[in-house]
Amino acid sequence: MNIAQSAFETLGATDSRPTALVIGTGFGGLAAAIRLGAKGYRVHMLEKLDAPGGRAYVYRQDGFTFDAGPTIVTAPFLLEELWALCGKTFADDVDLRPMDPFFRLRFDDGRIFDYCGDKARNIEQIKTFNADDAEGYERYLKASEERYKVGFEGLVDKPFDSLNALFQFLPQLIKLRSDRSVYRLVSRYIRDPQLRMTMSFHPLLIGGNPFSVTSVYTLISFLEQRFGVWSAMGGTGSIVKGMASLIEGQGGKIECNAEVEEILVEQGAVRGVRLKGGRDLHSDLVVSNADAAWTYRHLIPARHRKRWSDAKIERSHYSNGLFVWYFGTRGQYSDVPHHSVILGPRYQGLLTDIFKRKILAEDFSLYLHRPTETDPSMAPEGCDTFYALVPVPHLDADVDWESYGETFRQRICARLEETMLPGLSERIVTSRLLTPQDFQDRLCSFKGAGFSFEPRITQSAWFRPHNRSEDISGLYLVGAGTHPGAGMPAVISSAKVIDQLVPTPVTARA
Repeated sequence: MNIAQSAFETLGATDSRPTALVIGTGFGGLAAAIRLGAKGYRVHMLEKLDAPGGRAYVYRQDGFTFDAGPTIVTAPFLLEELWALCGKTFADDVDLRPMDPFFRLRFDDGRIFDYCGDKARNIEQIKTFNADDAEGYERYLKASEERYKVGFEGLVDKPFDSLNALFQFLPQLIKLRSDRSVYRLVSRYIRDPQLRMTMSFHPLLIGGNPFSVTSVYTLISFLEQRFGVWSAMGGTGSIVKGMASLIEGQGGKIECNAEVEEILVEQGAVRGVRLKGGRDLHSDLVVSNADAAWTYRHLIPARHRKRWSDAKIERSHYSNGLFVWYFGTRGQYSDVPHHSVILGPRYQGLLTDIFKRKILAEDFSLYLHRPTETDPSMAPEGCDTFYALVPVPHLDADVDWESYGETFRQRICARLEETMLPGLSERIVTSRLLTPQDFQDRLCSFKGAGFSFEPRITQSAWFRPHNRSEDISGLYLVGAGTHPGAGMPAVISSAKVIDQLVPTPVTARA
């Protein structure tokens, strides 16, 4: 592979390693950079924002620290593997703490379920809802484990850029009835409506509708039970900081305030990128951690694309949007756990409005993040840091978020006051919003979708944009929009996939 060296003007002429350009510094891009560095490339990362992280960016405001997006770790061994590639130990750089409970679910009637890693405690709570579902829960966990073995151990870090790869796993997927939805599979074992919500809401954390995404995603239940749910001291940003340090230790470079305007292509092969402002960086190897749909639709001229035409991109199905309210309070809510899910009066109907009808309903459900329950340093002394995340339709909905954002924030505040945070409106000392419009404008997310392509069966594995571009030689994709999908374990695994596809440079083999 003849990869130009000019992207690394500042690293000196003595480094003979070939250059790899990585667009975006989300978890997928950072993991890819670490693996490419270990493989023998010198990596130049390009980030639109003023600091690395992408959707895992960190906001600091009025003494409060806000993780912009991801807040939990469910497969810490994936991070430990990256540190080991650099000859280092993850625990030396990042302090993970176990969550107990994983989540507190508050139903609209006020009932509480503390979903945790202790199966016996979960069963005791299940019996207070419906005693007959205790045995069903144990059978459901076995079904979840079966899907974990196929979907996570078998599929998550395997390339799916050929039909042969798909056909190899089809018999197992058919046997597991992957055509069934998450909710339908849960309902085979659980009868109580509120317990069905408890066991089926997980796909919403990766942009999937539990009533339409493949039941393979029930593997999350077993994954959590086996490896736990963890949060990082200092916030998820401490993981980003640690990964960036690994890359710099390999001799890599992270350039912020560097937005890519176009991926340069000649005769069907990548030749580098052009930044806004006109600067060209040359390389025959480019990895895009930008949103996959955005990459093809906006960074590559249509004449270079066959499979991912404008029409195909437009007619694909995308995940929900996200409305996130970050706020800090005077005083603390000591009885509120680190992670809570506050459910509204409707479940299936609300999700139909969000994913299918594309309308913003009067009711909503939300995820409430209170990191100061675990790490008081995330806020000034005696204060609390929060964010409230509400699934909403993406930008195909007729919502002017610039004018409606504050009104919607007030609705969320009122809901929190009447459920878990009494007196909230009088205790807010700092606040900021992130809307689907911001996801598009700030994070270059197509249609402002929070998790790129919706993970339905017809948009999974081979049917997603491939990790090795179908259209352009030398272009690779990582992150939520490619295989295996959204969520921290998946996007980190997407880097493991391209590690198997990118050739080892000649200098490293020598």
